[in-house]
Amino acid sequence: MAMISDEADPSHQNSVKHMNESFPEDFILMGLTKYPWLDLPLFFVLMTSYLFTLLGNIAIILVSQFDSQLKSPMYYFLTNLSFLDLCFTTTTVPQMLFNLGGPNKNITYTGCIAQAYVFHWLGCTECVLLGIMALDRYVAVCKPLRYSVIMDHKLCLRLSSTAWLTGLANSLLQSTLTVQLPLCGNQVLDHFFCELPGLIKMACVDTTVNELILSVVATLLIMGPLSMILVSYSYIAKAVFRIPSAAGRLKAFNTCSSHLLVVSLFYGPGIYIYMQPSGDGPQDLIKVLTLFYCVITPMANPFIYTLRNKEVIGALKRLLKKFISSGSV
Repeated sequence: MAMISDEADPSHQNSVKHMNESFPEDFILMGLTKYPWLDLPLFFVLMTSYLFTLLGNIAIILVSQFDSQLKSPMYYFLTNLSFLDLCFTTTTVPQMLFNLGGPNKNITYTGCIAQAYVFHWLGCTECVLLGIMALDRYVAVCKPLRYSVIMDHKLCLRLSSTAWLTGLANSLLQSTLTVQLPLCGNQVLDHFFCELPGLIKMACVDTTVNELILSVVATLLIMGPLSMILVSYSYIAKAVFRIPSAAGRLKAFNTCSSHLLVVSLFYGPGIYIYMQPSGDGPQDLIKVLTLFYCVITPMANPFIYTLRNKEVIGALKRLLKKFISSGSV
């Protein structure tokens, strides 16, 4: 009896070809700019930004963990934010530095999909966490006598866990829907990393459903916490103006304005990109805004929270003195 090998089977060859076209081995990242001469300057700028991000956020985590005066819920959530920013920027920047530092602009398919899952998880988590931090500030300013009772360790743990699990659930949903889209041989991604809106644009089928789901869920995840932030700060503003001491008003204002600045830096670009995922905006503007919230904001957060916070500055000085004294012994 004649045996037909897989190599001679046209249907098998077509299925293999279809699989290779739908799931390529590599993606080609177009990067931040179309001008190769900018790669080296961008490499050094991003490297410097990344080092500042690592140093700043690690410093926040260390002082929050080792200084006994920074054990309030505010610093617990700030530690979560710093750890989140460390992971967030590490998801994208090393790959960007690799692509900028040489002629290879590729990323493996597996690496690209993993990057999309993790980046979306961390981004959604930060949206929810910033809303929770506004709630914490509301309780601290508007109910100061009951602050430690209401925001106990168990509630803080539950709230932070809710942020991380909500982000994970949304990432599993959105990313899984996106990676199932056929690409029909498309390998060129007009971005500097693998982000869901960019991957959706590469699909060779109608992506209306994917765009609609991404837009609706993004609207809920962005506008929900943002509404909570705005409501919390409307009550906070009323409470601050009722504080009799000028020094007390200034301290409350500094703490709350730092958080509001972080919210503005993070939510602004996110609203523009994810609430219109069909790509109506200019791609160069989308790249700049994405770079802003995934590189600039994580670098700026530690400085925003420390430069105007005497408690953190004092804790940093005490930690530095302890480190110097232990090294000199």
